[in-house]
Amino acid sequence: MTKILVVDDESSIVTLLQFNIEKAGFDVVTAEDGRMGYELALTEKPDLIVLDLMLPEMDGIEVCKQLRQDKVETPILMLTAKDDELDKIIGLELGADDYLTKPFSPREVVARIKAILRRSAGKSADVELEVAPKEKALHVGDLKILTESYEVYLQDELLDLTPKEFELLLYLANHRGKVFSRDQLLDAVWNYDYIGETRIVDVHVSHLRDKIEADTKKPQYIKTIRGFGYKMENVRS
Repeated sequence: MTKILVVDDESSIVTLLQFNIEKAGFDVVTAEDGRMGYELALTEKPDLIVLDLMLPEMDGIEVCKQLRQDKVETPILMLTAKDDELDKIIGLELGADDYLTKPFSPREVVARIKAILRRSAGKSADVELEVAPKEKALHVGDLKILTESYEVYLQDELLDLTPKEFELLLYLANHRGKVFSRDQLLDAVWNYDYIGETRIVDVHVSHLRDKIEADTKKPQYIKTIRGFGYKMENVRS
């Protein structure tokens, strides 16, 4: 059974989330401080972590940062009581896959969990795999994107991409030469309403450039179209 780790210091929220997540068919383990949450993430090996930002002992940002430094790639859904864009962006930059601002509905939490798990398993129908049936890989310049094993190579070196970075790269690669606005990319890759949250796209593009571009100030693959958005160039090897 898929295991979800819920880390929140409010007992009422933990109880509410545990009930609804278990009702959706998942196994749930819980922690009420960041230190315990971090330790359970290592020992229980959950499939996804629901992580509150404001925690005693060790806050959610630090938990997320430490897990990523430990090479733990478990998807993280971050919860925050602050409607503060900076906190959200910091969480995403440290490796969180998604976030929700309190108050939220348990139904929305379960929906986000399911969406993240589909993406991380590579089974999401949200990303268009517009590749010929016999084609196993997409080639863009020195990039090789394996659409079945969900791996990306740059000059034969395997890149360490998060599920969301992979999806964004694959979507752009499948539509080389086409310009997308940030809102279009949010709708196509994230697949739920992020009106006004286009900074998420910028963060993920920045992360991708750090990993695939020789010079991030003069990107070869993902170009910024001033005043509109981004496009993937049809780079030749």
